[in-house]
Amino acid sequence: MASGRVDLDGNPIRPITICMIGAGGFIGSHLCEKLMAETPHKVLAVDVYNDKIKHLLEPSSLPWADRIQFHRLNIKNDSRLEGLIRMADLTINLAAICTPADYNTRPLDTIYSNFIDALPVVKYCSENGKRLIHFSTCEVYGKTIGCFLPKDSPLRQDPAYYVLKEDDSPCIFGSIEKQRWSYACAKQLIERLIYAEGAENGLEFTIVRPFNWIGPRMDFIPGIDGPSEGVPRVLACFSNNLLRRESLKLVDGGQSQRTFVYIKDAIEAVLLMIENPARANGQIFNVGNPNNEVTVRQLAEMMTQVYSKVSGEPPLDMPTVDVSSKEFYGEGYDDSDKRIPDMTIINRQLGWNPKTSLWDLLESTLTYQHRTYAEAIKKATSKPVAS
Repeated sequence: MASGRVDLDGNPIRPITICMIGAGGFIGSHLCEKLMAETPHKVLAVDVYNDKIKHLLEPSSLPWADRIQFHRLNIKNDSRLEGLIRMADLTINLAAICTPADYNTRPLDTIYSNFIDALPVVKYCSENGKRLIHFSTCEVYGKTIGCFLPKDSPLRQDPAYYVLKEDDSPCIFGSIEKQRWSYACAKQLIERLIYAEGAENGLEFTIVRPFNWIGPRMDFIPGIDGPSEGVPRVLACFSNNLLRRESLKLVDGGQSQRTFVYIKDAIEAVLLMIENPARANGQIFNVGNPNNEVTVRQLAEMMTQVYSKVSGEPPLDMPTVDVSSKEFYGEGYDDSDKRIPDMTIINRQLGWNPKTSLWDLLESTLTYQHRTYAEAIKKATSKPVAS
């Protein structure tokens, strides 16, 4: 760990204590790794599970052992939460239900998880004068203006109609019966509450809007490395198909467009937010990679090629099949057409730009997933059979 570290303005960075809610998840595990390896900060790691950070907690002889503590608790109903927030200088809230298949099949759980359960976190930070970094989502933008233009309109090529800006773009959701927007609405409302706490009560906050963060340890094997119920997100769905030698399912033709950013690039951005409060407080940051834009169909084609390379297996004879959104996700599903982040604010405030290409981040992710899947299969087949 480097000594004499300074922030972007040349000021010495003092060690702080961070209460990280959701530390055991995909993003939290990478952020904990970064903090332990490269900073002097302490982490109070809060989660229900710790599988993805066990390598940071054991053995007790690890060089950072005195700087990370795991607290197993559910923020819904545990009175210890306020005490942990009081002990910390900064709270980072990563907790959420954030799987698209849940948005219209479990809308109540989705709304409670992303709004109701987050209320005490915001309240405790505000009342105790603690800084908050809250993770929101790019889904708060909903649909682009461009998707409402005629299909042959030249304005569809104008970035003003589809590039998403934190302080300018409208948030356009589908109708109420399209329960897929339960997640986006809950996330937007908690953003508004945080912003109001800052305006009225002086809460120091930063809001992060991730645009498809991808990398090792993201959930991808239902029941092994992810939830056993429901349908995972697009990249995890495709990973599962490839690992099982199944055709990749393209919802409604795979025409939606997305951008993807490598988790290690994104964590660099979060560390800059943590260590530069004067530049990050009161800001909402898009964190994505507009250079890694593809349609979902193009993503499927690229993942098929990358997986063939990392696994040594030949590509499938029928790599993709088309399915309807109703068939795949059920009633009430709807989708955004494009999610292209404007990077002006984060570049101006923190000087951050993503580095990793889509091919490279897919290769890193699929290499990890192929190895993990092979280990899981080997473990399952080596178990003794009960007589």
